[in-house]
Amino acid sequence: MYVAYQNLYICIKTNPMLHEFPFYLAVILAIIFLVMLANKIKVAYPILLVLAGLAISFIPGIPLVKIDPELIFIIFLPPLLYEAAWSTSWKELWRWRRIIGSFAFLIVFLTALVVAVVSNHFIPGFSLALGFLLGGIVSPPDAVSVGAILKFVKVPKRLASMLEGESLLNDASSLIVFRFALIAIGTGQFVLQEAAINFSWMVFGGVAIGVSIAFVFFKVHKLLPTDVNMDIVLTLVAPYIMYMLAEELHSSGVLSVVSGGLFLSKRSHQFLSSSSRLRAVNFWESLVFVLNGLVFMFIGLELPEIVDGLGAIGLSTAIGYGVLITGVLIVVRILCAYGAVIVTLIARNFITVAETRNPGIKGPFVLGWAGMRGVVSLAAALSIPVHLDNGMPFPQRHLILFITFVVILLTLVLQGLTLPFIIRKFNLPEYDHPLSDEESYHQMYKKLTQQSLEHLKSNFSKELEEQAVLQQMARKWEDANYLPDDASMIVECKTVYLSILDQQRQWLRDWNQDHHINEEVVRRHLRRLDIEEEKMSFQ
Repeated sequence: MYVAYQNLYICIKTNPMLHEFPFYLAVILAIIFLVMLANKIKVAYPILLVLAGLAISFIPGIPLVKIDPELIFIIFLPPLLYEAAWSTSWKELWRWRRIIGSFAFLIVFLTALVVAVVSNHFIPGFSLALGFLLGGIVSPPDAVSVGAILKFVKVPKRLASMLEGESLLNDASSLIVFRFALIAIGTGQFVLQEAAINFSWMVFGGVAIGVSIAFVFFKVHKLLPTDVNMDIVLTLVAPYIMYMLAEELHSSGVLSVVSGGLFLSKRSHQFLSSSSRLRAVNFWESLVFVLNGLVFMFIGLELPEIVDGLGAIGLSTAIGYGVLITGVLIVVRILCAYGAVIVTLIARNFITVAETRNPGIKGPFVLGWAGMRGVVSLAAALSIPVHLDNGMPFPQRHLILFITFVVILLTLVLQGLTLPFIIRKFNLPEYDHPLSDEESYHQMYKKLTQQSLEHLKSNFSKELEEQAVLQQMARKWEDANYLPDDASMIVECKTVYLSILDQQRQWLRDWNQDHHINEEVVRRHLRRLDIEEEKMSFQ
């Protein structure tokens, strides 16, 4: 045993990757502690993780962390996007498609344009192409940061849906701008016709590839004899295939993963068993927790290498440029939020829009202020090549990296810490769902039990007369309570009960078509029904 430990020690000391392995274990433990602290003090955990990474990077002897952008784009990004797509309400996404589309595409392009003009005017050596490159990098807000903040404050469902939908799609549009800017810098030219064709293929090709692969996985799950473990592994493999195939075909990997994830999420009850759904949720929550934690911690740990690359550019000067671009991003987004409202108010006179009321000045300001940057911005900046195709150093690469870091840090700290206060101060009304989630949940629960009782009496009257367990179930439903956990069932009763659970799922999906129904409440009931079905396997 001693010899084995001695050999392991020698192996760790002589292998650089293994030598730093204890450091990365310590980072994971630190992430868990910091997330617990963030939940305790009610602060979005990405803020604490970035600040902690920044503080740790100054400790002498800490290993130099060098983030490979391909690691984020290939390893981290597909599962993070996929999980976000599964968590997003397609109903809400479609309902607010115009405002989401404008923020995810039009406003991203407009932001990149303004950043290009400002940086070209105020930053020495910055061409318009370099400005567009920087604009494409820093234009998309980060989904994780917004979600972590909204967890601690009460915000109208429509506003949360807009932010979630925007963050799901804006990564794709920003990376498209980034790619075109890289081509313009490398070739020295920009052909509008070619750009339009390439843009169309990136968008529509990415969606088509994602949906096609999702359909294949849908059939695999549905037609082949998979078990829970196989189902979970397939859900893990799917986003990587969607992303890599789309990128290989020079389309948008981001849109491929998002569209494929939305396709499968909407049909999850058609091809996954209740056990697979329940266990997949736990698996994906743990996986995404670790991935998000590592990425935000690495953002802070990356600072020393970014600063070292500034060279002749003074640190205070570079910080000034970062503050300038951050201010531009904040102002442009707020103005665009009010501009979108004005366009909607005008458009309602000509077309049907999702909202006809005037939202006032508070809602658009919150929407505009929720613009924290994060993972995708850093990964895009790091993916800038060190040299051009002709062998010359890529111009202003290190300054772009530093400005990106300053933008991420300032937006996370400034907007991230103040957004909860602003939301509480504004006390925005809930137009769509006046009842609280708990009230809506219990109201829907009573409606389900009433319809289930009618369904049982209408379709299983004979079994109801013969089986005492079904009679007990009916009495419980009459009191709006469910079957006790310790009640045992014979096969016939289980068959009836499972049939009713399936019928309840169908009712929930039908009710969910109404945009006045709170989808979060529907999902809670669907999860409860999965748990009820899971109990049956132990009886």
